[in-house]
Amino acid sequence: MKIPFYLSFREFENDYYNNLEIWFENNQNTNETDFLLAVKEFYKPYLCYSFADDKLQTEALIEVKNCFFSFLENYGISFHIDEKTKNSKTKINSVSEAKTISMMDYAQCVLDKIYTYFQQYQISMKENETVLNYINNYEIITLREKNGYCLDYDMHQKTIPFLKVYLPRFGSTVDISLYRDFYCSAVKIADFIDQKLKAVEAFDQSIYTELKSEAVMKIHMRGHSFLTICN
Repeated sequence: MKIPFYLSFREFENDYYNNLEIWFENNQNTNETDFLLAVKEFYKPYLCYSFADDKLQTEALIEVKNCFFSFLENYGISFHIDEKTKNSKTKINSVSEAKTISMMDYAQCVLDKIYTYFQQYQISMKENETVLNYINNYEIITLREKNGYCLDYDMHQKTIPFLKVYLPRFGSTVDISLYRDFYCSAVKIADFIDQKLKAVEAFDQSIYTELKSEAVMKIHMRGHSFLTICN
């Protein structure tokens, strides 16, 4: 059974028991805890623990490790390429940097790459295809443009459930209102999952418990690194 990914808490809540029933039909010798732990892995990457509020909060971000920009354009300087420049042996420098962007921007980036690919190779979607047929195409995802993000294909795999329900089937622009709904729903979905895990006495495996533990560990590691440098 492919567990559905939801952008809306209301839809997630309404479909919960139906999805649980389908899970039992397709997975023998399992229980609700197994189902909850599988669902948990979908939403955990889009959340973080807040020490200030002692609760979860949405953090739908992803790191894009390799960004290539023309050196001049990166600093807001336009550069006109004429025939003399084209034939020149002088190359325009480029800078590579890491950026953290929202999942909405990431989805738009994927969409842009798909349509850039279509234009570059002068192809179009077949009659029975949609954008979703191309969201995990290796050649498209790893496409390097003059200015733009270079995506990590392995990291991209974790975003597929989100992209499948968020990207438009047709069209070249993502829906900001749909993303807002997801941003507001992520914590509610996580809280729902954690309450269910608490009910089956598995709160030690909840999203809250795991993310809090990971956050504490990061602080300890930073402290240890600081002391190591000082010594």
